[in-house]
Amino acid sequence: MRRTADPRQDGAPAPPWWHDAVFYQVYVRSFADSDGDGVGDLEGVRSRLGYLELLGVDALWLTPFYRSPMADHGYDVADPREVDPLFGDLAAFDRLVADAHAHGIKVTVDLVPNHSSDQHEWFQAALRAGPGSLERDRYFFRDGAGPDGASPPNNWTSVFGGPAWTRVPDGQWYLHLFAPEQPDLNLENADVRADLVATLRFWLDRGVDGFRVDVAHGMAKAPGLPDMDPRLIEIRGAQSHPADDPRFDNEGVHEVHRVIRKVVDEYPCTIAVGEIWVDSDERFARYVRPDELHLGFNFKLVDADFDADTVRSAIDHSLAAVADSPAPPTWTLSNHDVPRHVTRYGGGDLGVRRARAMALVLLALPGVSFLYNGEELGLPDVDLPEWARQDPMWERSGHTERGRDGARVPVPWEGETPPFGFSSSAGTWLPVPHEWASLTVEAQLEDPASMLSLYRHALELRKTIEAFDGTELEWYGAPPGCFAFRRKGGGLICALNTSGAPVPLPPGDILLASGPMDSDYLPPETSVWLV
Repeated sequence: MRRTADPRQDGAPAPPWWHDAVFYQVYVRSFADSDGDGVGDLEGVRSRLGYLELLGVDALWLTPFYRSPMADHGYDVADPREVDPLFGDLAAFDRLVADAHAHGIKVTVDLVPNHSSDQHEWFQAALRAGPGSLERDRYFFRDGAGPDGASPPNNWTSVFGGPAWTRVPDGQWYLHLFAPEQPDLNLENADVRADLVATLRFWLDRGVDGFRVDVAHGMAKAPGLPDMDPRLIEIRGAQSHPADDPRFDNEGVHEVHRVIRKVVDEYPCTIAVGEIWVDSDERFARYVRPDELHLGFNFKLVDADFDADTVRSAIDHSLAAVADSPAPPTWTLSNHDVPRHVTRYGGGDLGVRRARAMALVLLALPGVSFLYNGEELGLPDVDLPEWARQDPMWERSGHTERGRDGARVPVPWEGETPPFGFSSSAGTWLPVPHEWASLTVEAQLEDPASMLSLYRHALELRKTIEAFDGTELEWYGAPPGCFAFRRKGGGLICALNTSGAPVPLPPGDILLASGPMDSDYLPPETSVWLV
């Protein structure tokens, strides 16, 4: 039986479009290259909208395409209201939005309010203006410690490795929680807040449907910039930050989100989604209060191993984090900042089987799902040679952290040799491995057993079957290493087996399975939908 637009019969208004949407993250550099320079661009994304409609996604999240020196591949923004020539121009962006909407696909874009590029006109003005100036108040400039000011103002470290402070020629230091080329903005400064509002309105006026807010937990710093607990010094990369980390999740961040929400609410049916790395449900819940974010990225499934108890705990915590808010839960397995889940789950055939199983778990859950480009093809991380690595994390860590490049290799589309239709140039910004010939869209599209076919089938069922209605879960008893839940209100049953032996299936008719079934038993590393 097909789902209706509003399954409720009580006359209440239909839920907003995002309440159970499937978002697809487009890492623009790596999706499709239209001009042969080896780097993906906006016209490339537009050329593949038919594929995205066929896949069945509801909305796109585009990573930064703004003017940038590309020290962090676009997350170092020099002009947040201009398209970098590497990716196209504003006319290309407008065409992309119009065509996406014609395909029935919403468009959300990355917003990067925590920091700017060091090439931003404001930062260059701050360097010229000197200590104590209004220009420097837009950032975090401080005198150094020690009698000659030669030591950083505090012991904070960069997420990318090394100190979070860089000294300028006049002796002061500036704060950068990421690369030195990404100085942190002072969101308490009136100019900075006004510019943020201007950026929001600029893209909303061009028709975007919302924003993904980068580092949504980091836009306010602890008063006085106190030292970190030395035990936190080794925190690296995109992972949840403890409550006592003064760099993140400070009270002032919530006022920034209220500013963002106030603007977004002036544009009907648009949203703000936050990247929130915090370590408790209670702290997460504060970001999705009615006057803050519409949605918050919850990374519990990203952090979970392929183990039924661990995955169930991640699901329970994710549901609890939004239980008292108007926000639906969100679910994701991969993004551009973490290793792809095929690799995290063991790689090779084992990793693929587990990734297929978790795809059905992800898409069976109530709320919003985020897919990362290429996961529907079963792409693993690529062990890139050292010469190819470009992530600033690689350099900042002294080549001890391999960085995120392995999850950012361009998407393979067609053909038998690299770069498999991604670009007309063989010299792509990251090399595409020859062994991906069997993973191209072309190779998988008509194969009913492929990962791509599994995703297409699952997304079609999710959109059309009433069994996916309802926002609550009911857990069944299950053997060790397994779980099964039912969607209350719809009746869909999802069962997962992470044990080493087949287990009896719950009662019901099989709707879709992640792998071959064994009569009335669910094999290891397999999940199934039943009604």
